[in-house]
Amino acid sequence: MAVYLARRLIQAALILLGVSFITFFLLYVLPADPVRQIAGRSATPQTVQNIREQLGLDQPFLVQYGRYLAGLVQGDLGRSYLQRSEVSALIAARLPATLQLMAAGIFCELLLGLGMGIIAALRRGRVADQALMISSFVAVSAPQFVVGLLLLYVFAVQLRWFPIGGYGTLAHLVLPAVSLGIMGSGWYSRMMRSSMIEVLRQDYIRTARAKGLSRGRVVLRHALPNAILPIIAMIGIDIGIFMGGLVVVESVFGWPGIGQLAWQAIQRVDIPIIMGVTLVSALAIVLGNLLADLVTPFIDPRIKLR
Repeated sequence: MAVYLARRLIQAALILLGVSFITFFLLYVLPADPVRQIAGRSATPQTVQNIREQLGLDQPFLVQYGRYLAGLVQGDLGRSYLQRSEVSALIAARLPATLQLMAAGIFCELLLGLGMGIIAALRRGRVADQALMISSFVAVSAPQFVVGLLLLYVFAVQLRWFPIGGYGTLAHLVLPAVSLGIMGSGWYSRMMRSSMIEVLRQDYIRTARAKGLSRGRVVLRHALPNAILPIIAMIGIDIGIFMGGLVVVESVFGWPGIGQLAWQAIQRVDIPIIMGVTLVSALAIVLGNLLADLVTPFIDPRIKLR
């Protein structure tokens, strides 16, 4: 286990290094000029040049990246160009909201997706199976802002069950989480259906049925623990996606998370914030996959980590 963890940590460090290099390079060649955003339209060329020199943006790419990497090794994500605050502090202030929405969104995804997938697998080829797969296709294809606005219109404006937007209470969390759950459930239901059908064909399932075990016990005790393994890997990926990819949902519901922070930084070409959010999201994906790998042996003891 120790050797496995050491190898995975080394891989994680290399992945983060690659992500930082590629992201920094793309931002370096970006046509947009962050100095112009800071100086304003009426700034003189001399003022623009002075700001560029103060920020070190007049230096070659390798010099800028080396300076950023040196600070990153020390835990310094840099300082926002426009907000004049440490990027780590800005991300830390938004992190609780993102983590809360991430946990609720994944819960809704699993609740809807796994239920739909299991029912579809058990009713394979029947009307219920076809209806659920069509529903999952619609859920995957529906634009995020459309789902969010529909939920707001029905449950916040018409029925007035939930607030239109904001953050702080469970009522504020329900609609954003359900919106994420509807969109993500389509992927989970299709994956769960395929995995469950494959498991139900195995010999040990037929043996369990031959012993006279009830259908519910066969599904819950024998089929589900093996069919759910691909789902665990998807959850690990979802953790990273939710950390930085909830821009649309957070904008629709006014949720003050990292995704909204990243979108604001992109609009203003605030490079330190963009880099910080990207690295935090990449770190979340790496840790999510690692956590999924560590949990897998507890579900299926036949899997060994080496």
